[in-house]
Amino acid sequence: MRFISPKTDFAFKKIFGSTDSKDILISFLNALIYDANPVIQDLEIIDPYNPRDVVDLKDSYLDVKALLDNGSTVLIEMQVLNVASFEKRVIYNLTKTYANQLKYGQGYSYLKPAIALTITDFPMFDQTQRFLTRFGLKETQELFDYPDPEIELIFVELPKFTKTLDELDSLTDKWIYFIKEAPSLEVIPPTLSQLPELDKAMNIANQANLSVEELEKLRKQEMFLEDQRGFIIQAEQEGLAKGLERGLERGLEQGLERGRREEGIRWTLRLLERQFGLIAPEIMNQIQNLSFEQVEHLGNDVLGFNSLEDLSNWLQENG
Repeated sequence: MRFISPKTDFAFKKIFGSTDSKDILISFLNALIYDANPVIQDLEIIDPYNPRDVVDLKDSYLDVKALLDNGSTVLIEMQVLNVASFEKRVIYNLTKTYANQLKYGQGYSYLKPAIALTITDFPMFDQTQRFLTRFGLKETQELFDYPDPEIELIFVELPKFTKTLDELDSLTDKWIYFIKEAPSLEVIPPTLSQLPELDKAMNIANQANLSVEELEKLRKQEMFLEDQRGFIIQAEQEGLAKGLERGLERGLEQGLERGRREEGIRWTLRLLERQFGLIAPEIMNQIQNLSFEQVEHLGNDVLGFNSLEDLSNWLQENG
């Protein structure tokens, strides 16, 4: 057997966000949010994955969204690349979802809790080696909770999870192991197959159960992610080299920022050309004139563009 990686947006949505995945998602969320307690009995998957839908390589921001039986909304995101301002995007998506619950004229009492469950394939918090962390609203001195806490951020950092198959002793461990290690497995381990929802997830992830079209879409998305990794590594290396060179002339700090800006522009233009083809000279000039901070924001937002019109609108609003 060969299993697809749940780390890709396509695979994650197919496993956890399809119309037949409700039981899988309930088990997964109970394990990661409620410490394996069966708090969630039912949920609704918002905009469920449909195999007939076109899988857009740029559709990589919000993976799965679910409405729980207690009224809470959960945003589940699998993030492979550590892009600029990612931590801000997590908060933005969560607070926007929380606020958008209210319809015109409704009072604040209609608001229900919102939870962001974010799984990263890179370390986020240097302050701890724990792979699962939670953030809420607390008083800074005595650390008591804000009344009726309505928003919560939960992070799972896959690089910090180092348990082997024999060391898995909880439902939480098993689900995180599945996310991280599924592509390296050759059979469904008994430790995982004993849980019906995990066994079902493994079978969905079995490449033999995917259509030729789905495998091709998955291959394209994996290639796209590898290209992005390469661009980021190259931009970091070349940006540092150019920054150091200019730093000898105008000061290290100024040189580093300019080098990163130039490489950020270069990387962003590559992504735009990959998605939309040749970019008009007037648009390229606008991008070349962006500040370092604006280039960072554009690089973070570019994967959400569906057309050159989206890019033009962004430049009008931010240029």
